[in-house]
Amino acid sequence: MDSALHLLGIARKAGRLEIGEEPVGAAARARQARLILVAADAAENTVRRAEHFAQGGNVPHVQVPYTKGELGYAVGRASCAMLALTDVGLASALAGKLAAADPQRYGQTAQTLEEKAGRALQRQREQRAHEKNLQKKKKPWAAPPPAPPAKAQPAREEKEKKRVLPRGRITIHKKKP
Repeated sequence: MDSALHLLGIARKAGRLEIGEEPVGAAARARQARLILVAADAAENTVRRAEHFAQGGNVPHVQVPYTKGELGYAVGRASCAMLALTDVGLASALAGKLAAADPQRYGQTAQTLEEKAGRALQRQREQRAHEKNLQKKKKPWAAPPPAPPAKAQPAREEKEKKRVLPRGRITIHKKKP
């Protein structure tokens, strides 16, 4: 299996691949797609729709040198005419592999995605450094302040005075405040 197709299988297992026209269109509209791939033997209408999705989502699209059957086999389907990668790092790696095979056709796309992947990686590094900085500034743990003692309620016996009369009758006299 070609290394580019192997990368598509990895992307599918990672959940970073949309397969088919409807999911690709939804990912492009949601601005989640990073690269749209179309099979070499895809119908003209499918290619036109992929171009439309790419324009709407401001995403690069390429027609890969693989058939629908080869793409489908790589992603675990019978056939597949259209795919979208949603991870910029995987999209950049795939475009780089395609550009190594045909630099004239895929070189510009690979370069564009390489720049985007570099910027995304830089943002991730900055985010990690920021989170690490926040952890360093955390105040040390201190025990919570003790709760103020609750006012003790006088027991019922203290409030009321019981007196037993000779024949077993009980009368209760309340204390005067």
